[in-house]
Formats: sequence, structure tokens, C-alpha cells
Amino acid sequence: MAANFNRVILIGTLTRDPEVKYLGNGTAVTEISLAINRTFTDRNTNERKEDVTFVEVTLWARLAELAGEYLAKGRPVMIEGRLQLDSWEDKTSGQKRSKLRVVGETMQFLGSPADRGVPGSGGSGGAPSGGPRGGGRGQSSSYGGGGGGNSGGGEPDYYSGSSGPPDDEVPF
Repeated sequence: MAANFNRVILIGTLTRDPEVKYLGNGTAVTEISLAINRTFTDRNTNERKEDVTFVEVTLWARLAELAGEYLAKGRPVMIEGRLQLDSWEDKTSGQKRSKLRVVGETMQFLGSPADRGVPGSGGSGGAPSGGPRGGGRGQSSSYGGGGGGNSGGGEPDYYSGSSGPPDDEVPF
């Protein structure tokens, strides 16, 4: 049997501020929208052109809370996740509908510390350098120091994940 692989990596700019909502069981969820630019050369005119794709991403649990706390419209971010097909029946027309969505499982804030609002860097409060990386459903988060599952919280543990040391500690 052939192996399957469902992985998406997106780098884009937020088109609106995240709005965190909570389900009845207390789980946080937020929908963010990314604008992803693609620059290419038109074969016919040899002109440089730009194409923008807008992608909706769903974030859950601690990752949703981190997005609501640290992200804002215009901020660059990298999202890793998976594709999910949602299907339903339209109540007014009775037709079957479907939508392909991205479910974010990890997130990395991009840009300079000032762009991310890191204290002491000229920003207005916000995420630590290197940005938090959070887990989706059932995954641990390296932002949170040792908590498993969706617990998160605590102080950032820069050295346990792949995010590396804070920018101000890198010797180059």
C-alpha cells in the first residue's frame, strides 16, 4: 500500500486581526486569513507580475490563544499544518457543499523582534524572540516548558524545540 502524506507549509501576512472564540468545552479556536504573494515573470511580455492567494487557517487550543495574543493584521507568520475537507448539506438549497481548509498545527512568528512587539526592542509588548511554536490537537507545544497535550503556558523553552535561541543571543 502506498504511503499518504498531508502536510502544508505556508508563509504569509495576516489580513485581519485574529479573533479567539471558545467552544462550550472551553477549547479556544480562531480563524486567521493569510495573504500569500507569488512573484513570477509573464512568458509573453517578460514582465514581473504578482499573484496573491488568500488562505483561511483554523487554529485550535493554545495555538489559537497565542495567535490572538501576539498576532495582528499585517504581521508575517509561518504556519505548518494539514488539509481537511469539511462537507455539509446547505440548509436552504439542500445541496451538498464542501470546503478545503488548512488546520494549523505549528506556528512561527516572522519578522524582526520590533515587528513582533518584543519588549525592549521598540515594540509594544508581545511574543518572545524566536516566537512561540504551538501544537495543535493532541500535540505538545515547545512554548510552555514541559507541558504536554494542549496545556502550554509557563516560560518559553527556547532550547527544547527547533526554534533555537532568542535573536539577541545569536552570535552573528
